[in-house]
Amino acid sequence: MNKQDIIEIVSDKIKLVRVEMGYTQDKMAEIIGLSKKTLVQIEKGRTRAGWTAVIAICALFRESYVIQSSFGGDPLEAVETVARAGADFKKEKTMGGKVWWKEVYSKYGFVLQQNMISQHYRILDEDNYRLYSTADKQDAVQRYHELVREAE
Repeated sequence: MNKQDIIEIVSDKIKLVRVEMGYTQDKMAEIIGLSKKTLVQIEKGRTRAGWTAVIAICALFRESYVIQSSFGGDPLEAVETVARAGADFKKEKTMGGKVWWKEVYSKYGFVLQQNMISQHYRILDEDNYRLYSTADKQDAVQRYHELVREAE
């Protein structure tokens, strides 16, 4: 998943999110900082939302079922992974990946998981804190093995 993929997903789902939340086009446009005309164009598929609008939608509507099911959980995790391109993260508590994640490797309390929807990877510690995220499998596996070697 890359930036363009996220833009397309959110642009394609924006009307569903608006309807799910019970907002008019006027109110939705106001909330996310767009003109109503621009929102209508996005909803009709004539244009795509900009990156800033996409981030706003993911942040403001992160509890939306439409958004969560489009990203396999917290949309901000996918956005942050793409935006930061594999950088280490400040430890962040997760739910441990019981719904949207499959385990790739697990050793010494470190778990490498892949999101079943967005396909990005993350490494959790034994307390389910996210240590690392990336869209690149090779980077994820390499970082996972580094952490395991340090723990040995």
